[in-house]
Amino acid sequence: MKHYLASIFLLFFITVSFSAEIKIGIVDVNKILKEAPQTISANKKLEKEFGSRTEKLKAKIQILQADEKKYQKEVLTLSDDQKDKSEKSIQQKRIEVQRLERELREDMDLRRREEIGDLQEKINQTIDKIAVDEKYDLILYNGIAFASENVDITSRIIKSLGGTDSKTEDKKGSKEAPKPKKDAAE
Repeated sequence: MKHYLASIFLLFFITVSFSAEIKIGIVDVNKILKEAPQTISANKKLEKEFGSRTEKLKAKIQILQADEKKYQKEVLTLSDDQKDKSEKSIQQKRIEVQRLERELREDMDLRRREEIGDLQEKINQTIDKIAVDEKYDLILYNGIAFASENVDITSRIIKSLGGTDSKTEDKKGSKEAPKPKKDAAE
């Protein structure tokens, strides 16, 4: 039964390809997520939003490290009670730093996912618009082993999102030689 369905699909695909030219495009979403202007502004927004918390965490880490060094220097001269108090204090500070670090990382990850989700929605809308405007029959992204420059529309998507064309021009205005498209997973 599977072979029968596969044969029908193949026959349909061959018939369609002979009767009309199929326009296919490929999009490298990872490249868009790296080069889109929205990614750059989102990163700056996150840095600004979490900058003070990051600095406070760094200060607590420095205090912890200073306390640990001080303890290491004085450990031989401390009484058993003083050693216990110092060790407990250092351990509490270490736990506090780990907790703050974990909370900061979780909050940043959550916000980053929100920002990427917003950008992903814009990317999908842009792909849909280009597909309709330029009459594409099929646009694929992710999981592509190779795509020639003829079908790679990633640069157009980035440009539509407000970025600059990633194909750099030299001073004479000629473009660099095209490079083959690699899988996004590499």
